[in-house]
Amino acid sequence: MRLNKQKRLSRQKGLIGAFVRSAGYERRFLAKNPWDLSMVLWIPLATVLLIWWIFSQIQITDLPIGVMDKDRGPIANTAVRYLEANPNLTVRQLYHSPAAVEAALLQRDIYAVVIIPEDFSRNISSSKPATIVLQVNAQYGTHSGIIQTSVQSVIGTLSAGVEIQRLVKQGMAPSQAAIAYSPIGIQRISLFNAATDYQQFLASTVIPALLHILAMVIGATTIGRELRDKQIGRWYDFIESGHPDLTNIEANIKNDKTIAASTSAADNKTSVIDNKPRKASILVLLFGLLGKYFWPTLAYSLWSILALWLAAPQQAVAISSIMATYVGLVLLMMFSFWLGAIFTLTSFSLRMGLSSTGFISAPSYAFAGVTFPYIAISDSAKHWSDALPLTHYLKLHIAQLQMQAPVAISLPIVYGLTLATVIAMFLAALLSKRALAHPERWGAR
Repeated sequence: MRLNKQKRLSRQKGLIGAFVRSAGYERRFLAKNPWDLSMVLWIPLATVLLIWWIFSQIQITDLPIGVMDKDRGPIANTAVRYLEANPNLTVRQLYHSPAAVEAALLQRDIYAVVIIPEDFSRNISSSKPATIVLQVNAQYGTHSGIIQTSVQSVIGTLSAGVEIQRLVKQGMAPSQAAIAYSPIGIQRISLFNAATDYQQFLASTVIPALLHILAMVIGATTIGRELRDKQIGRWYDFIESGHPDLTNIEANIKNDKTIAASTSAADNKTSVIDNKPRKASILVLLFGLLGKYFWPTLAYSLWSILALWLAAPQQAVAISSIMATYVGLVLLMMFSFWLGAIFTLTSFSLRMGLSSTGFISAPSYAFAGVTFPYIAISDSAKHWSDALPLTHYLKLHIAQLQMQAPVAISLPIVYGLTLATVIAMFLAALLSKRALAHPERWGAR
């Protein structure tokens, strides 16, 4: 019993040592490589702050439109004033020729033009139908939607005023005229994001998507550079036993010269040839990889706190909702690290690993159902969307921070991300064991 207990303690110390040595090795590497350190610290920080600054104006206002007034009558002038008074619109210029309007639209000086025909006032005075034409650049979906809604609201108000005045002139009381013109009214109640806050709608969801991309890149490069530089075998020897000492550059140079070296006369550089396969322990590899990804995990946990602090709405949110969202975001970051490592280890190529991470993560926001309704996409796109981890996290994020749903609704997503992360960790360790057994495939770009 005592012997078995001592073996277990010795094994636990060995695993903890593998974690500590791997974390120390990665810390020294990051300290000597500013670009890799920037991917962990400064680039995600700049990404979070930049996205939040871009959406600092929480509502879209003053979209520029043009007006071509061919009528120049009093009612047409009133319509132009109403358009200018609308907070979502600004009349950039009055145009007099279709050519000038086309040039302004092509140069994006304006996003739409309102055309008032020359017989507009006369038709209204004669109780004939009068039409105002709106030509909008529908290439920009958000812009065109806001412009169409705002112009329709302005023209609806103007039309109601004209009709009510006509009924009043016929002897009807103003209150009765208003009821006669619009006997059925609509009461619109916005359930979530009532202020149409674009920071809450877009910025708070774009930030996790960009952090997801950066995390997958880090996951691919952290283990991929060991394969590319043919150092994965020596890295394993170091985390297992502490030899060779990969944390000391001067000692490494001396060891390189005494182990096996081939010197190039052209550039006078020394390169070590290591073609020895390793029979690795899965647990040692698992703890070594945990140490290797410890600093990125710690850093991205801090950036997750910053992202959620910025994303939290003005109204009070339950602490349980914030905690569930934070745990989900940290799990997404961890899963992204391991997924990037899996892609690189599967292909034995850092280049292929980075290509795979870009293919998976870059378009994932488009399939997440935030900007385009999930229910409206095709069945094949739904299958792809359901396979992406970002889709499930954003469901959790929106439900807890924006809709303030009960935490129990989102707990299955937290459990699913936890299970996926654990499976990805062990799969990465298995693939690392396979990589250590095939040194002939090391060095691929």
